[in-house]
Amino acid sequence: MKLSLFIAGRYLISKKTHNAINLVSMVSVLGVTVSVAAMIVTLSVFNGFQDLLGGMYSQFDPEIKIKVKKGKTFTTDAAAFEAIRQDKEVAVYTETLEENALLTYKDAQTSAVIKGVEDNFAQLTNIDSLMYAGQFKLNEYDFEYATLGVGIASILGTGQSFIDPITIHVPRRTSAINLANPAGSYKTYQMLVCGTFGLNQPEYDDNYVIVPMNFARELFEYENAVTAVEIKLKEGVATEKAINRFARLLGDDYSVHGLMEQKADFYRINRVEKWMTYLILTFILLIALFNVIGSLSMLILEKRADAQTLSNLGADRTLIRRVFLTEGRLIVATGAILGIILGSLGCWLQQTFGLLKLGGGGHYIVDAYPVVLQLTDVLLILVTTLLISLPATWWPVQLYFNRNSKGSDDTNDLS
Repeated sequence: MKLSLFIAGRYLISKKTHNAINLVSMVSVLGVTVSVAAMIVTLSVFNGFQDLLGGMYSQFDPEIKIKVKKGKTFTTDAAAFEAIRQDKEVAVYTETLEENALLTYKDAQTSAVIKGVEDNFAQLTNIDSLMYAGQFKLNEYDFEYATLGVGIASILGTGQSFIDPITIHVPRRTSAINLANPAGSYKTYQMLVCGTFGLNQPEYDDNYVIVPMNFARELFEYENAVTAVEIKLKEGVATEKAINRFARLLGDDYSVHGLMEQKADFYRINRVEKWMTYLILTFILLIALFNVIGSLSMLILEKRADAQTLSNLGADRTLIRRVFLTEGRLIVATGAILGIILGSLGCWLQQTFGLLKLGGGGHYIVDAYPVVLQLTDVLLILVTTLLISLPATWWPVQLYFNRNSKGSDDTNDLS
């Protein structure tokens, strides 16, 4: 094994740099290097966008959300909810109520999701840091305030002065529609605006209006119902273990979801895009390995005299075959290692200096492509490269020795 590795290493790194075989081998190494580096950087960009958007979602969405499986609203009178509220691992426990409504402001109107929250909502989220204009507050003195998503404020044209109130229209939930007087079937409330918030995500910016819980219950005619219980855990608490514990405590009537389950569609789409890209880049890597097949075939033809010399010195066919197999694997391994180093270096440079910009004149959340290098991706790419290289290095060696063996047998038959 050591002898075959030594000879293969000499073939790969030869002092005869003018030799065409060595140049072809270097091109093969370069092809594998570029392919592996491209895979590492591309998958790291997907990781970066997932972490970036996931971090944005976590600024508004809770770490854990409890909802009822059947229906929309529920009450939290059960002892299980009080046990969760008093749980030593829970940092913030808050109840929310969400319903749709129509908003009007002067001549403009739009639909929105009215989200009623309790006073500790700011402790659950980073709402204060998300404010575009104004200051987040639910109550001040005897007044109740609404905080608009920045997209809703733009549609309504409220500006940033927040002097005039918005008007909220909702159908009466507890009474039938009066066909003789349809307007009487709707409730109308006016409410002051304290500011606007934004996550640069239309899902939030163009839909949500945050109001006090008491106002939301009066508006939608609920006494003590909620649509969700939102929870933030203390630092260092394992989320999955807490979710499983709360689910056992509440039973089968409720769903307990972490942030990834709440945004399952986003994470699912991101995973599909990432692995589709991985498959495409693997196909490009497969094409690059054809260079390895070509360079190995040329090397075998060029080194026939060396193979004959080794045979005369007592080397068997197994050793000679192992030399060329090792040569092919060295080409792939060298390219893979260099690609990992180059790709990791590229990720570090992008993280540190933001070399590759997104463009768009500052309209994006970040100026440069986000990247997050994950060890699992590096190991997957390395294993993929080595597995694909096995048939790529075996086939030309086996083909040559099979033909050579057949030629020898024919000669013996003729004599």
